[in-house]
Amino acid sequence: MNTDIEKLFKHTVLGHPAGLFILFFTEMWERFSFYGMRILLVLFLTAPLISDNPGWEWPRENALALIGTYASLLYLTPIVGGFIADKYTGYKWAVVIGCFIMTLGHACMAIETPWSLYLGLGLLVIGTGFFKPNITSIISSMYKGKESKKDGAYTIFYMGVNSGAFFGMMLCGYLAENFGWSWGFGLAGIFMFLGMLQFWLAKDLFGSIGESPSKVREIETKSSISAEEKDTEEKLNPFTKFDLVLILLSSVGGLLYLFNHPLELIEGINLLPFELGGLSGSNVVVLGALLLFLVLLVTRVSRYLPIVRDRIIAVAIFGLFTVFFFAAFEQSLGSMTLFARDYTNRDLIGTSAIIFKIVDGLLTTVPLIIITWVLFLLFKKTYIKIPFSNIILAIAFIGVWGLVIYRLTDKFSQEGNQIDASWFGILNSFFIISLAPLFSRWWESKYNPSAAVKYGLGLILLGLGFAILAFGTANIPQGAKTASVSMIFLVLAYLLHTMGELCLSPVGLSYLSKLVPPRMIGFMFGIWYLAIAIGQKAAGTMGGMIDKISEQYSLSTFFLIFTIVPIGVGFVSILLNPVLKKLMHGVK
Repeated sequence: MNTDIEKLFKHTVLGHPAGLFILFFTEMWERFSFYGMRILLVLFLTAPLISDNPGWEWPRENALALIGTYASLLYLTPIVGGFIADKYTGYKWAVVIGCFIMTLGHACMAIETPWSLYLGLGLLVIGTGFFKPNITSIISSMYKGKESKKDGAYTIFYMGVNSGAFFGMMLCGYLAENFGWSWGFGLAGIFMFLGMLQFWLAKDLFGSIGESPSKVREIETKSSISAEEKDTEEKLNPFTKFDLVLILLSSVGGLLYLFNHPLELIEGINLLPFELGGLSGSNVVVLGALLLFLVLLVTRVSRYLPIVRDRIIAVAIFGLFTVFFFAAFEQSLGSMTLFARDYTNRDLIGTSAIIFKIVDGLLTTVPLIIITWVLFLLFKKTYIKIPFSNIILAIAFIGVWGLVIYRLTDKFSQEGNQIDASWFGILNSFFIISLAPLFSRWWESKYNPSAAVKYGLGLILLGLGFAILAFGTANIPQGAKTASVSMIFLVLAYLLHTMGELCLSPVGLSYLSKLVPPRMIGFMFGIWYLAIAIGQKAAGTMGGMIDKISEQYSLSTFFLIFTIVPIGVGFVSILLNPVLKKLMHGVK
């Protein structure tokens, strides 16, 4: 057993190594900046030019096309970032590099000019490529030989993700909507910088874990694995020239589509000005790219030994379900944010305003108190080993507490209350923080469902959330651009979406780490994000159809599409449970 892993498990916080919570807070600040900026993007791009807080007044379809491409690229660059870390930098340095590049990206976003917007988004895409696959790979390395605790570890880590998203959307949204967009974008950059410093100053706590490819291989060699698994893992499957050609062609085709879609809508530039069989050039190219990638997947998988081959097939099936999930779930930062701004009654007066202020205060302070308590527990275990990292964490939390108190004081001083459109985005994160411990215990109990059932439940709950929105918007006239629907429908939708997310997203990462051989883990995390990338672009493209569908049919019909498809796919996942169990060969 690797000594660095054993050392980490000697000093635990809430039953897990202190190192997990270093990663927890690093991810928290990265997600603070990411979600804090991203929820502002659609509001900023579509806000009227002439207003108290002017934006760029883009059509919704154009804004969501850009956001869909940006979000998709965020999940494609991790394929490259995972490969670079596996071969050259190691996971820890890749995380530091990613944080630094993302800090520069957020700084560009605060300038609010076209060139700085595109440059900032580009830097965020590159930085995320280094950061995203490799911080999760560190967790996978930490829990080598302790697989039974992985589901709980990833669920706790996912709480860090959503803690950052919660406070990022709340505080960046508050500053941007009340003081100016650059305030929100700038705050995201500040906390990204603090997250980078905190991790860099604590990286030695992990020893050789994630330090360099040679040390990672040493860990794998010393790990106690069965002879069958060792033979399976060490069988190499080098890329052939045919593989490389397929990778090149499918990558070029996919990137052409991703860039051509927003370019054609926003700038009127069409990189693919042709048609084939009634399909536009963009659609022909993206379908061709997907077909070539499918050929690549089939030919490569067929060359593995049976156990690895079957497990990778299981990962591919779960990846397909993931595409459908995120195509619907990511409406939260697109069409659902627009729904909150333009179709939801956000004005409160009298008793309802007082009740909301109290609820908002509790929603804000209770999670922060809990996370501050976790920070205190971490300090107790690590104050001698990583004092400077803890100081940076303390400074960051003092900053968050100061902003939270200022925001609450400002809100309570107002007679009435208009809820910020970005506020509704925090509901997902709040429900995650509240419900994640319950789901974590469920996954570690004897009632833990199989992977296929978890996926099925997640998709069905997601669809039911959109069913509530379809019901709530049933009386909105066809083609209406504004309405005044009760906010309760949006709140209930976020609750069901969150429960669905907890069934699927964090455990998806855990199953991937169990099913894939260690030497492939960084690259396969990247492939996993490819599935999410396709879902992200589909979310932006489908979300951009909100005006067309509302004008031709109704807003209720728009949400009904996101009801029927996830529920149908969810039942398919449950029906495939016996097949997937067989393919996983005993992995639970």
